[in-house]
Amino acid sequence: MKQKIKFINKDKTQFFNTLKERVDQYFIDNKISQHANGKMVFKTIVMLSLYFVPYILIMTMGYSHLVMWLLSLVMGLGLAGIGMSVMHDANHGAYSSSQFINKMVAMSLTLVGGDNKNWRTQHNILHHTYTNISGHDRDIDDKVIMRFSPHGKYWKIQRLQVIYVFLFYSIMSLYWTTAKDFVQYFEFIKQGHNRENTAGKLKTLFTIIFWKLVYYTYIFVLPITILHLSFGQVFIGFLSLHLLAGLILSVVFQLAHVVENTTFPMPDAKGNIENEWAIHQLQTTADFAKNNPVITYYVGGLNYQAIHHLFPRVCHVHYPEIAPIVEQTAKEFGVPYLYNESFWKAFASHIRIISRLGKNDTTFFAIANSMG
Repeated sequence: MKQKIKFINKDKTQFFNTLKERVDQYFIDNKISQHANGKMVFKTIVMLSLYFVPYILIMTMGYSHLVMWLLSLVMGLGLAGIGMSVMHDANHGAYSSSQFINKMVAMSLTLVGGDNKNWRTQHNILHHTYTNISGHDRDIDDKVIMRFSPHGKYWKIQRLQVIYVFLFYSIMSLYWTTAKDFVQYFEFIKQGHNRENTAGKLKTLFTIIFWKLVYYTYIFVLPITILHLSFGQVFIGFLSLHLLAGLILSVVFQLAHVVENTTFPMPDAKGNIENEWAIHQLQTTADFAKNNPVITYYVGGLNYQAIHHLFPRVCHVHYPEIAPIVEQTAKEFGVPYLYNESFWKAFASHIRIISRLGKNDTTFFAIANSMG
């Protein structure tokens, strides 16, 4: 059984209470909902079309193998876009005040090969609650021979991880679609995250299996049957779209949490993190490229990751307006607000920290441990 984590607001700071009041007042003053607006609905259509329109063209237009492969890459862009800009908000309950609408929009993840229940457990509960806490935030736990936290196990081969890490990033979506949902299903039961009765657990498992069959039917069975393509030809397109989507999704996430100046605190012997939860979020999360409208649009506001962690139930289309409120309030309370001005500065920072982790940099250890 894992250690239970508790955040202790030892300084009795009113940072988050003040911030929440100001953000709530923003929506009141502007007479707008914190959920999706017309722009978000249109964006949803765009991202879904980016994935499904190329698929329809592949199935109906009789293109050459080269064109079908290029369309598969467009599907990869669409898959990443759905993950960042559509299902993400819905699974956080940020898309709509209606649980039914959130559930329907969240089905976009199911249609592209994922499982919502597993995703919500890993992301909403474990990652958002225990951000950058090794052993609790699965997103920064050791993966194969990759090390994302100074508290992770060190292997000499990791000196090369700055080279091979992007190969593993690219298979993230592929792994999730094929095996991860099943692996997590059993892990979450063992760890107590799934507390359903036996019938509920079986229903969850059968639901995963059913939608995987639906996904693999339209991805593999239909193209092979209708277009008379070989398995190898279809697999090349399938692999290409997932490698591209996985690389995009992994990099965008890493630029928010595994960059310089973000911290990796560890609890004390009693499981306490002596920090207010909201301040912990700002110390472990960084924004990037806020002034780049193209990036902001495509990544679903995840370049405003700190804002998202503080207000996950607010639709991402509102993040640019909320960010100055967060930044100003953080400044008033002496709380860090981490930010890289561009995508490339954030990327370079990620490369440096991955390299330092791979070299088992003792200076980095000292900094990280001092924040624990």
